[in-house]
Amino acid sequence: MTSTLDAPSTETVALRDPQDYLTPEVWNKEVALLMRDHPFDQSMAERLLGQAVAYLLTAMEPRGQHRELGPGELVDIAVHTLILDTKPYAEFCRRYNQGEYLHHVPEVERKVDGTVARTAEVVAERGFAVDWPLWEADFTKCSPCHPGTDSH
Repeated sequence: MTSTLDAPSTETVALRDPQDYLTPEVWNKEVALLMRDHPFDQSMAERLLGQAVAYLLTAMEPRGQHRELGPGELVDIAVHTLILDTKPYAEFCRRYNQGEYLHHVPEVERKVDGTVARTAEVVAERGFAVDWPLWEADFTKCSPCHPGTDSH
């Protein structure tokens, strides 16, 4: 009986860089807004913005699956910073959500159903590096995002 072992793959998968999806001007502005409005240094603001962009792109791709994704409170701070800057956010949606605006439809009550952990896993599946400490901080609190929609 002869057996062969497959050689380990030397192919590496390139991770998607959230910074590639915003212009440098918009990236810098959003980081500055996070630092202005919250007690974040530049490093933390950039980490949060990167996770927010990765999350929003994940929520947009592919459309119509009603995956009920949602970030925890910490990552959501950066999501809100971006979506409240409506002109860059509208352009972001136009470019990456087939021209459709990704609405924000929060629920009043937070779901305690594993949404945040599941969302972080989907973000990783979509090719983004997950900054796990930023997501794990809210694994037990979960998300207030509306169930059954593609919205944030």
